[in-house]
Amino acid sequence: MLLYGRHIFIVEDNVQNRVVFQMLLRKQGADVDFERWGQDTVFRLKNAAQVDMILLDLMLAEGISGFDLYTDIRTQLPELAAVPIVAVSAMEPAIAIPKAKALGFSGFIGKPINGLIFAEQLANILNGETIWYTGEQSSE
Repeated sequence: MLLYGRHIFIVEDNVQNRVVFQMLLRKQGADVDFERWGQDTVFRLKNAAQVDMILLDLMLAEGISGFDLYTDIRTQLPELAAVPIVAVSAMEPAIAIPKAKALGFSGFIGKPINGLIFAEQLANILNGETIWYTGEQSSE
């Protein structure tokens, strides 16, 4: 179980994607919590007992972007400075990856995710690697 005992927080507005992520992560032993729209993410993270990783959709409803949430988390929750934040998005990688790298994301995983390697990708990030996966190939 690649993610046993890890606490992963997901910000994803698409119910189907969230269910798939939760099933794959729980199958690998992770505890999963989520916030659907991004509006209460900082509050929920501040009150979370433990967070080992944050997965952010970059294109959320309600006019909130994952890039904005990343900045909010990093500026408002310094206690989570060492927690990796990973973009999981269908946004055009040629646009998303450079912006994610510039902000300091720990990785990018393109949607649709590859269920066969998703947990391994996250485990590698938790072990200090960066993953820039577009679905076709990784960069870096």
